[in-house]
Amino acid sequence: MSKTIEYFMSPQSPWTYLGHERLVALAREKGAQIEIKPFDLGRVFSVSGGLPLAKRPPQRQAYRLTELARWSAYLNLPLNLHPKFFPVAPENAATLLIAARTSLGADAALMLAGAIMRALWAEEKNIADEDTLAQIATLCGLDGPMLVKSAATAGVQQQYEKNTDEAMAINVFGVPWYVVDGESFWGQDRLDFVGRALG
Repeated sequence: MSKTIEYFMSPQSPWTYLGHERLVALAREKGAQIEIKPFDLGRVFSVSGGLPLAKRPPQRQAYRLTELARWSAYLNLPLNLHPKFFPVAPENAATLLIAARTSLGADAALMLAGAIMRALWAEEKNIADEDTLAQIATLCGLDGPMLVKSAATAGVQQQYEKNTDEAMAINVFGVPWYVVDGESFWGQDRLDFVGRALG
């Protein structure tokens, strides 16, 4: 029986971007399912001691840039350390992913998530803008305008809140966050351990 990876993510996170395609490849290799759960990282930070980037001490901000450059080079994955549209409000992108997951399934949502994060971190696009999100979804072969419309519905908004409540209930404090058989793994640099948990 195939295992499931619960994937708590926030589409504005560079670390989630760096791990995303490797997570998808790992799940494919292991025959596992991915349940993508975009959530409100700001709300989780407010109860878990996390700080928005601008409020972190300069030493931490500087090391973050060093580490992002290091991982980008190591993975050969393009990443602009100072994207034009960052910080960016993630809600529209997150709810678009939930709408895609609800109406089109996990694979479509995962494909779209990769495209949205690449748009922010490598293509200088504003993922808070609904027209931009519709274009990204359309380029993925999806009905962009329809998904943007569904993202604004009450059901999708409720799922976003539910994902956030669930993240807080299992003590999530950062992204990406993976859960396999009730065991949590924080960070794209823990994907080896996720692989071992999948067997």
